[in-house]
Amino acid sequence: MSEIRVGLVGYGTAGAYFHAPLIHATPGLSLTAVVTRNPDRQAEVAGRYGAAAVGDVRELWERCDLVVVASPNRTHVATAAAALTAGLPVVVDKPLARTAEEGRDLVRLAEERGLMLTVFHNRRWDGDFRTVRRLADEGRLGEVLRFESRFERWRPVPKGGWRESGGPEDVPGLLYDLGSHLVDQALQLLGPVREVYCESDVRRAGVAADDDTFIALTHAGGARSHLWASSMAARLGPRFRVLGSSGGFVKHGMDVQEERLRAGMTPDSPGFGDDEEERWGVLGTEDEREIVRTEPGAYLDFYRGVAAALREGAAPPVDPGSAVETLAVIEAARLSATQRIVVHLS
Repeated sequence: MSEIRVGLVGYGTAGAYFHAPLIHATPGLSLTAVVTRNPDRQAEVAGRYGAAAVGDVRELWERCDLVVVASPNRTHVATAAAALTAGLPVVVDKPLARTAEEGRDLVRLAEERGLMLTVFHNRRWDGDFRTVRRLADEGRLGEVLRFESRFERWRPVPKGGWRESGGPEDVPGLLYDLGSHLVDQALQLLGPVREVYCESDVRRAGVAADDDTFIALTHAGGARSHLWASSMAARLGPRFRVLGSSGGFVKHGMDVQEERLRAGMTPDSPGFGDDEEERWGVLGTEDEREIVRTEPGAYLDFYRGVAAALREGAAPPVDPGSAVETLAVIEAARLSATQRIVVHLS
């Protein structure tokens, strides 16, 4: 396969700011067609990427070698299943599905068809999270006891749209949106979860889905994760605070890659993933401290991994089974918030 032709389903925020530029910048991948009916977006994909704009996903089956699903959450399962059934490997934006069972069904279908299925959990390649993983792997924190992670914003005025006002069938709200990243990172760092507790609220008028959520996880190894996702944080907490038996690490500020993608910077530009020095984190204790340079963010590694999986038979960059585990925790969190209980996972 000299060049992998990619069909992108959806050209909203995820498609336009994340998938399209990352695909375009990845050697061996060619953005060939984009499903969008919006005339302005059709003109943009043609002018910027030389890709054809099509009106229906079924037009991708003969045009492409890989389908990327970046359409609204409610469409993820049906679109991915249709592509797999048509014999095409698939990348699905997070969340993979509404439920863990729906996710398992997709994984089984991909396995039956002998096709790659992977999930765009791109925050594994955030520079700050890569730094946390490196420090933990090097033993610089000792045994990690508590992992605190926040995606907080100050958006007192709703933006509108299905993410804030959709019904359950739309899979809206921060628990499934930012919570997917928070839970995935916690599982990657600390492993399986045995207990889940969640507080989830709607704080803003005119919003129907959760916009202020806290999740507490107890991992099988004994560590705890405390995770926040909020649109109502007038004062932002640290992005990470990781406490270990021999030291802690505190990091403020978001990973720079999303901001730079939105500004139009190409992801293969020199320094694209480099954090600003004033936002580097601090490692140590109250008595000793060390400034730690942030690892470069590396979203391109996801699509490089996709290309390697299709060309060389390498493992996909995100095992879809791990995305199902994340969904199981999110489902437990939703149940916990609704019934005000601690949910135990087997």
